[in-house]
Amino acid sequence: MNIDKTWRKSTYSGAGNNCVELAVGPSTTSVRDSKRPGPGLTFADRPFRAFLTSLRKT
Repeated sequence: MNIDKTWRKSTYSGAGNNCVELAVGPSTTSVRDSKRPGPGLTFADRPFRAFLTSLRKT
């Protein structure tokens, strides 16, 4: 099944296309480069949240 995703980017990104976009679903988060709008990489919620937590600690 192909479900359309709503991609979002930070308001801090400005008008440039040099940013990471996220599409958050009920149990997954997809990540892509705004310069290459494709399906992106999809991660299960728990591993993605652990990744974000580790980034905040550095």
